[in-house]
Amino acid sequence: MTPLRFAAFGAGFWARYQLAAWREVPGAKCVALCDPDRAKAEALAAEAGVPAVYDDPATLLDREAPDFIDVITGVDSHPPLVLMAAERGIPAICQKPMAASYGEAERMVSACREAGVPLLIHENWRWQGAIRAFKAVLDSGRIGRPFRARIDFITGFPVFDNQPALRELDQFILTDIGTHILDAARFLFGEAEGLMALTRRVHEDIRGEDVASVMLAMQGGAIVSCNMAYAGNPLEVDRFPETFVAVEADRGSARLDPDFWIRETTAEGTFSRRCPPARFPWADPSYDAAHASMVPCLADLLAHLGGGRRAETTGEDNLRTLRLVFESYRSAAERRFITLA
Repeated sequence: MTPLRFAAFGAGFWARYQLAAWREVPGAKCVALCDPDRAKAEALAAEAGVPAVYDDPATLLDREAPDFIDVITGVDSHPPLVLMAAERGIPAICQKPMAASYGEAERMVSACREAGVPLLIHENWRWQGAIRAFKAVLDSGRIGRPFRARIDFITGFPVFDNQPALRELDQFILTDIGTHILDAARFLFGEAEGLMALTRRVHEDIRGEDVASVMLAMQGGAIVSCNMAYAGNPLEVDRFPETFVAVEADRGSARLDPDFWIRETTAEGTFSRRCPPARFPWADPSYDAAHASMVPCLADLLAHLGGGRRAETTGEDNLRTLRLVFESYRSAAERRFITLA
C-alpha cells in the first residue's frame, strides 16, 4: 500500500514528538513542513527527514497537494489552517483544543462536513495504555455499575518554564489539560447531562487559571469529579504526567494509581497489575506516558483516513468534549450548575 502523503504545520515544542510518533506508524509519510519561522522549520525538517519546507501554508497546499494535513500549531491558527485545507478538499488532523471557542470549533466541523473531508482531532490522552486497560476493567462488569468516580491530574510540574507561552493564555488549564481529562471522563463513563465547575489562579504571573475542579453528572447516573492543577507546589506524590482514577461501583471498586498500577476490588479480594506505557527512544522521559499514547492515536486517525474504520476522536465527537470545557468556564463564571441538553 502506498503511504499517504501528509504535510505538517508547526515546528514548535510538540511537532518534534508528533513527527517522531508518525515514524512509528506504517502507512504515512511527511512530505512537507510549514512554519512562519522558516529557520525553525528547516531545522526540524532536517532532523526529521522531511524533504520540503515552507513558510506559507497556501503555497504548500497548492504545490504539494498532500493527502492530508496535520496541524501542530497554536490554537489560534487551527481554524484558518483547517478551513484552508477544506477549501481544497484536503482532510485535516488537528491538535487539541480544536479551537479557542466552541463556535469556532463548530464552524470547522461544519466546513469540513460541507466539503466532504474528514476532520480528526489528535486527542491522545484516552490512548494511554493504562487508561485503556482501566476502561477494560469497567467494561468487564466485574465491579458492577459505577456510581461515583474521581479523575485527578494534579502536579507541581513547572509547565510554564517548559512552555512560557502558556502564561499568556486567558484560559489555560481547562483548555489545556482539561480537554484531555474531560475527554477521558467521556471515554470511561459516557456522556454528561450536567456539570458544575470552579477555577482558581495560583501562579501570580499568568493570565489564565491553573487549578480547576469539574463535577460531572453522567447520563448513566454516576457522579464524576475531575480535578486538575498546575499550581507548581511541592506534592508528596507527583507523577507528572500520569492520570489517577478512583471508581466506586455497586459490586466493587477500582483504582488507577501512581506508577500505572490498576487495582480492582470485588468480594473476592483485590487484584493488582501494572500497565506501564511503551517506551520510545525519541520520547521525553518527562512526558513518557503522553508521548507513548500519540502512536496508537495516530494509528487510529490514519485508519480512518485510509477508510479502514471510523476514528474515535472525529471533529464531531470532540465537539462534545469542547462543550464540557467551555460550559465549565460558564459554570465557574456564573457559579452555578449547567444542564446540558
